[in-house]
Amino acid sequence: MATLGMSAAERQAIEDFKRDVVEPSMDALVIIDFWAEWCGPCKALTPTLEKIAAKYADRGVKLVKINVDENKLVAAQFRVQSIPTVYAVFQGQIVADLTPARTESQLSQTIEQILRQLPIPASTEEPAQDIAPLIAMGEGVLEEGNIERALAIFSQIVEMAPEDPAAVAGLARALVAAGQPDDAEAAIAALPEDKAKDPALARARAAIALAREAQPVDDLAGVRAEVAADPDNHEARFRLAGGLMAAGDRDGAADMLLESIARDRSWNEGAARSRLLTLFDAVGLEDPWVAAQRRRLSAILFT
Repeated sequence: MATLGMSAAERQAIEDFKRDVVEPSMDALVIIDFWAEWCGPCKALTPTLEKIAAKYADRGVKLVKINVDENKLVAAQFRVQSIPTVYAVFQGQIVADLTPARTESQLSQTIEQILRQLPIPASTEEPAQDIAPLIAMGEGVLEEGNIERALAIFSQIVEMAPEDPAAVAGLARALVAAGQPDDAEAAIAALPEDKAKDPALARARAAIALAREAQPVDDLAGVRAEVAADPDNHEARFRLAGGLMAAGDRDGAADMLLESIARDRSWNEGAARSRLLTLFDAVGLEDPWVAAQRRRLSAILFT
């Protein structure tokens, strides 16, 4: 695509397209999914495309999603007139229009036919390298809160690489989010002993621990009232923090735990600080939210 006369944003979009589609397509089959946030059929098709990409990842198939509202120039170059529009690209050229295929079986049949005709080299990468983009996809879906899709994605990945710690960790965290901590624990327990020691599992184990510790509270308002009546009632504050965590309110839980630490850091052998650190591990130590809460904790502990 010529870039003369384009805006900086348009040139960046072209560069991104070359990096994400053209270059990978030199030795892989890239499925391009043109979609938009407002498109219901696009969202309905997404899980099927992700499942197909996972199924054929070891045979050089990659999925790239292009939002037509954010990439109008690219969509225009491909003459996209309606969405979802799905193309298969190899060595920078469209080799098939996959748009009519809407079911997993239809897509599988078409992909099989395409792969038999293309000189795609056999993968020589380690499995962990092959599944890294799929794990990133699953993490993104889990972060968005789409637990059902995250479970489907990570289940597919674990089928492909049953002993990969990062894949099992993702599945375990998705299971915890779905309210199945026992299944999450079983998934980790199924790993060989040497794999079970991988640091990638720390976040999943912390999530399981929180799920067991942070019990739902039927009457959050009632417990709030207890805390308001007696701010030094650490047992009630601790229960409230657990209830807020179980309800998905990590900000509220952190506020309760930090306030408890500020009032009496030694209460119950430092239980509030211990639970707060477990929450940090479950969220992920690299998360900006954790960094912000750590600064608040440090301000309490060292002032």
